[in-house]
Amino acid sequence: MYGWIWRHLPGNAWVKALLSLVLAVAVVYVLFQYVFPWAEPLLPFNDVTVDNQ
Repeated sequence: MYGWIWRHLPGNAWVKALLSLVLAVAVVYVLFQYVFPWAEPLLPFNDVTVDNQ
């Protein structure tokens, strides 16, 4: 998959590296701003088995 992305990006190696970095930052941004908040209520992180004693 990464090879496919690298081959389809325009420019020389420096431009491809910069575009790859921009794409990675964009993916992380979308994950933290939209995907993780949407999925958080669906995950069982608040289902604890320890009682308050």
